[in-house]
Amino acid sequence: MWFKNLLIYRLTQDLPFDAEALETALATKLARPCASQELTTYGFVAPFGKGDDAPLVHVSGDFLLISARKEERILPGSVVRDAVKEKVEEIEAEQMRKVYKKERDQIKDEIVQAFLPRAFIRRSSTFAAIAPKQGLILVNSASPKRAEDLLSTLREVIGTLPVRPLTVKMSPTATMTEWVTTQKAADDFFVLDECELRDTHEDGGIVRCKRQDLTSEEIQLHLSTGKVVTQLSLAWQDKLSFVLDDKMVVKRLKFEDLLQDQAEQDGGEEALGQLDASFTLMMLTFGDYLPALVEALGGEEMPQGI
Repeated sequence: MWFKNLLIYRLTQDLPFDAEALETALATKLARPCASQELTTYGFVAPFGKGDDAPLVHVSGDFLLISARKEERILPGSVVRDAVKEKVEEIEAEQMRKVYKKERDQIKDEIVQAFLPRAFIRRSSTFAAIAPKQGLILVNSASPKRAEDLLSTLREVIGTLPVRPLTVKMSPTATMTEWVTTQKAADDFFVLDECELRDTHEDGGIVRCKRQDLTSEEIQLHLSTGKVVTQLSLAWQDKLSFVLDDKMVVKRLKFEDLLQDQAEQDGGEEALGQLDASFTLMMLTFGDYLPALVEALGGEEMPQGI
């Protein structure tokens, strides 16, 4: 149970997050399959395990884990367009008249409805960890849209969720550019071998570097001509590595072997024990890592009125 991406949200008010009450609330909007004429459904599922007895809220110490699942029918746009074109051509040939936009749209709707029961089904899950004492919700996604789907659905079932993306006082771009330029990151952080450089001018170029020595003259030359770092691979202590972008999104999180080995040792023989141990250790690690990351970026920005 190791998160691979991280979107960080700040609770702007204290919420109790009683596990039993949250369990009851999530049960009012369970994930379910798409009906034959539905494009998509969304609801909560048990983060660990399957079956009616699996809890929708996994509790580990002060932390809660929830999961939502989206199910959608996939209709390739090209298939729909081809079917619409074929039908329009058939009508125009048989009735010797032009088919205009309003009728085309109606034909498209009819074709979509006819194709839906045969469409492919795609399922995707999104996990979120709630840390009430830290006032944080951490979503395992790099997509703000996916995170907002989960948060808005959570808000719907519990009635309120005063939350906003966590923001920092210094621009991540400025901080990362300084780290690469000076070849020194904040304490306990280490620059690795991947970055994205952007020209700040309109329609400026983008340079993506992988497996590169970021202290090289080539990289420094790009920086000297005005490019800035908008994405950077970093390590923190000897515990994890990640890619940070200019919007404070943490991507491609990788927990080092020593943490994974410790979780395996703590979890025992049962699969659920292994999942619980890895989740607990991950959250305890985040308890040190996230404050260090925020501090390295100048501290948390608190909007006026918060």
